[in-house]
Amino acid sequence: MTDNETINSTAKWTVLSDSEFAALGGGHLAYVREIDSEKATSLIGKPVAVEPGTHIFAVYGADGEPLAITDSRAAAIANAEEHELMPMNVH
Repeated sequence: MTDNETINSTAKWTVLSDSEFAALGGGHLAYVREIDSEKATSLIGKPVAVEPGTHIFAVYGADGEPLAITDSRAAAIANAEEHELMPMNVH
């Protein structure tokens, strides 16, 4: 028996509902993701005018709720940390 078989034979799996899965990390994690201007517009609800080539970053709560939009990854991370959330990058 390999180590993987030992682990798999003793593991107990829990199936999470969509809402339970979305709540994982709630209040503790934030996800930082680079987005395009169209996505920023859909999050804000009005057109976002940016220069071509401008990077836009969104900060999302663990449940996918948009929390902030900014023009730098550093500012997005700082925003998450300011709200006592651990920032995680999403690609």
